[in-house]
Parts: sequence; C-alpha cells; structure tokens
Amino acid sequence: MFLCQLHLQNFRNYQDQRLEFTAPKTILLGDNAQGKSNLLEAIYLLATLKSHRVSRDRDLIKMHHDLGQISAQIDTLHGKLELTFKLRQGGKRSLAINGVHQQRQLDFLGNVQAVLFSCLDLELIRHTPDSRRQWLDHILVQLEPIYASLLQAYQKVIRQRNALLKAEQRQTAEIAVWNEQLVQIGSKIMRRRWRLLERLSPLAQKWHTQISGGVEHLTISYAPKLECDRWDEPEAVQQALWQNLQQKHSIELIQGTTLVGPHRDDVKLLIGDTPAREYGSQGQQRTLILSLKLAELELIESVLGITPILLLDDVLAELDLHRQNQLLAVIGDRIQTIVTTTHLNSFEPSWLASAQILQVSDGKIYPSDRKA
Repeated sequence: MFLCQLHLQNFRNYQDQRLEFTAPKTILLGDNAQGKSNLLEAIYLLATLKSHRVSRDRDLIKMHHDLGQISAQIDTLHGKLELTFKLRQGGKRSLAINGVHQQRQLDFLGNVQAVLFSCLDLELIRHTPDSRRQWLDHILVQLEPIYASLLQAYQKVIRQRNALLKAEQRQTAEIAVWNEQLVQIGSKIMRRRWRLLERLSPLAQKWHTQISGGVEHLTISYAPKLECDRWDEPEAVQQALWQNLQQKHSIELIQGTTLVGPHRDDVKLLIGDTPAREYGSQGQQRTLILSLKLAELELIESVLGITPILLLDDVLAELDLHRQNQLLAVIGDRIQTIVTTTHLNSFEPSWLASAQILQVSDGKIYPSDRKA
C-alpha cells in the first residue's frame, strides 16, 4: 500500500492543498503551528475515521466553512483506490470509494492502515485509562473494521442504560433488556482487546529489550474491572459480566451510571515490577512508547499482509540518538513514512538523500530546497 496523493479542502488550516507523494519517505519541514500535524491527522482519519486530537468533526473544518473534505489516492495490490471523506459542520459525514457513496463506515474502513507516533502518545502512560482504551480501539478498527460497529452499538447501550439508571421512575424490565445488550456486545469488545494484547505484548517486549539493551523488562497486560479466568471462552466472559452487573446493581442505582463493562477497561504497563507512569525518566517512557508503536506496526503487517503508513509527528527530537537510530533503521525504504519536524538535524545524510522534503508554512505546502 502506498499513499500517492492527498487533497485537503477546508480541513484545519488548509484551504485547498494538493500533495503528491513521490518517495517512500516524506519529511514535512516547518515551524510549529503551520499545519504539519494537521496533515498527518487527515491521513490517520482515513485509516480509523477518528481523530487522535479532537472528538467533534466541526473542530476539523476550517473556520467559517460548513464543509471540509479529505481525498486520497491509494495504490494497493489490487489497483488504485480513490477515497473521499466529507465532514459537515451541522450534519452527517459522508464517505466514498472510487466515487461510490458508502452507506456504512464499516465499508470504508480497511482501505488505509496507518501507525501514528506523536508526542501526545506519552499520554498512554501518564494519563487516564481512556487514552489507553482509545489506543487499543484504533488498532482494532484497522485489524477488524467490524469492531467500529461494536463500539458504536456499545456506546448506544451505555447512553440508554445510563438514562434509565438516572430516571426517577425506573423500569426494571427495560434495564434488563439493556443488561442483555451490554453483556452480549461488551463481551465481544473485551475479548478482542484481550486477544490484541496477547498478540501485541510479546512483540513490544522484543522491541523494548532491543532498544533498552536488555537491561529492563516490559510487561503489558489487560486490566479490566472484572475477574475472568478464561478470556478465550465467550461464555466465561459473559458470565463474568453478568456477575459483575449483579454485584454493582445497587451502587449503579445510587450513582446513576454504568460501572460495569469495557468502558472501564485499562492496560497495565510495567517496567520491571513498577508501573511505567511512576518512572521519572522520560527516556524510559519514550522507550516504552517506541516499543509499542513498532509492535503495532509489526502486528498490522503480519495480520493483514499490508505494510501500514508510518506517521511520525515531531518525535525524533524527543528521542536520544540511540532511539533515533533504532527507529530509522527499522523504517529503511520499506515502509512509507511521513515525518514532521522543525529542523533536519536529526536525520542522517543518507536518510535525507532518499527522502522527499516539503516545506509547510501557514497551511501551504511546497517543495523545499533544504537538504541538511
């Protein structure tokens, strides 16, 4: 898979920008707040239909406009694909493949795979479980597009169930219906997250050992808010959810919110026996995140047989020379990579020689004559 062309219209700070990718490696060079990250965000939206920065479509549309659009041409093993993603201020987004409107988001997903590594990824370690859940979900949507439909259905269950729990006149029969839905859909989400981490963990451990020189041991594990000994058995997960619902029923009625289900999940990250967030060294935390991202890339490639696009958003400056070299060595020319940076000092001359370098300034992109 290769992203050949990208066309942004009224997206973030881009009014009408066409861009052609002519090399396996593209460097977007420019000062901060010029639009470099916005371009990577547009590509990641095509892969996941979710922004890693905002939750509302209207925040992605250029100010004083009602419609924004991302168009792309992708070169695949089966030929070229034209993808179109339209965003509306007050309406529903629309998606098209080769000019044909797609009724379901599910039918659009799976045409682009991307791994994004940005400075915001340190939130995986430092911030709330929500950031770690989103990370898992973004990977799963690309590996199994139907997962997006499961998330949508589950969010509806939680909204309806919470409304009933808050209502003064509660209907026990209605809550029972949504309990059934929570168990059925929630167990599918939880089993997929567990299975993902079972496959991702050894890959991340391998990369972490290599980058750290083997002096530290990384452990990644699924940390749901319920006990289940047999995650590989659907019935066992459903039973665990039922039991947890019964145990939390009284407190849920008092608090008026759902306390059971995959929206309470977390991921445990340990370096040695210590939670990673408690480590003061940013170098150790960056090693962990880099290991996760390389594992993510390797997993997508092994499962789908497709090399995803690697999006590096101003992260090289955050890595020391050893970690930079590890990352650049993995990339080579095999992986289409799009990098944002404010300067070229972090790149070796041989890497620059085979890269397309573009200047980004105030929402406009043009070829750069800078080489070092």
